[in-house]
Amino acid sequence: MSAVMITRKVRKWEKLPGKNTFCCDGRVMMARQKGVFYLTLFLIVGTCSLFFAFECPYLALHLSPFIPVFAIVLFLFVMAMLLRTSFSDPGVLPRALQEEATFIEMEIEAANGNVPAGQRPPPRIRNVQINNQIVKLKYCYTCKIFRPPRASHCSICDNCVDRFDHHCPWVGNCVGKRNYRYFYLFTLSLSLLTIYIFTFDIVHVVMRSVDKGFLNTLKETPGTVLEVLVCFFTLWSVVGLTGFHTYLISLNQTTNEDIKGSWSGKNRVQNPYSHKNIFKNCCEVLCGPAYPSVLDRRGLQEDSPAPASTAAPNNSNNSSSSSPEPQAMKTTAPLIFNEHTPEDAKPSLGAPAQKSPSPKEEHPPPSKVPPLASPEPDVDASNIKDKSH
Repeated sequence: MSAVMITRKVRKWEKLPGKNTFCCDGRVMMARQKGVFYLTLFLIVGTCSLFFAFECPYLALHLSPFIPVFAIVLFLFVMAMLLRTSFSDPGVLPRALQEEATFIEMEIEAANGNVPAGQRPPPRIRNVQINNQIVKLKYCYTCKIFRPPRASHCSICDNCVDRFDHHCPWVGNCVGKRNYRYFYLFTLSLSLLTIYIFTFDIVHVVMRSVDKGFLNTLKETPGTVLEVLVCFFTLWSVVGLTGFHTYLISLNQTTNEDIKGSWSGKNRVQNPYSHKNIFKNCCEVLCGPAYPSVLDRRGLQEDSPAPASTAAPNNSNNSSSSSPEPQAMKTTAPLIFNEHTPEDAKPSLGAPAQKSPSPKEEHPPPSKVPPLASPEPDVDASNIKDKSH
């Protein structure tokens, strides 16, 4: 048998750490917990389907045909913003490689010096100046990097996200630097769609009740009652969420910073990212440049090689030439030793590679002394010592 090392190239998204799921060859990136996201799709599509089936035909005939047209346009925009938020990279930062992590550890140890035993080491932070204000960069022990300003580690996705806002289970993804504007447009358009459907549901019931009565109208359009209930309970949460994020955008602040009180604590530290102008803050968040992903999810990299065994011919003439090959592979073990290898670990790994048994000795007698325990090297050394005297 002979071993052949086979290497293959895979997409980088297949080897990315964290708790994300990928689809469409790495083009779609989401969190693993997607149950609430499917509920969001069901509520939006279900409510709009009932509206198109029960209210739109009557309203288009008795009021205006533009009512269902505008509803369709608004529904498509809501779905586009939802899918854009859910399927995109929120701004995940790549983790440090082994060499980079080792170098950072050496820098931290050199900066902190020798910490006495029993004392807690100082926090791993770095200070940078932004708009004449000191901002602390915290070290992530999972990603082995110093997080950039406004970045944070999401415990659900297990990744550091740039300009982390929050993890939203309703969209099934984190909300960060690359998809925050789409998330805000989703909440804003969903609020308008909810108000639009709720309003014309009431109009539809009132117009039918004039001719057929209120109870008869509810019997003829059972979907209207369900739509009104869904829109009524959804309206407060969605509109409230949109108003809260409108407030944050006007201050150029994230949900994570607002919850932690980063810029409104005891020291009353001013927000270094705010332009002190509502219009400029809104333009930066909503009209700023589209940032590319730094993950390179669809790039190629070599996978870890997997040994594949191939059968050799079973001939007596070739037995002597083919049998030493597995022994030759075992002799590569001592090559991994370096100056940091403990002395007690070297003999145990290097002993099998010192002398390989002969192919002719298929069944060695049990009383035979192994080659490593032979006393002959000691005798030769003593003879050489006597001759020198």
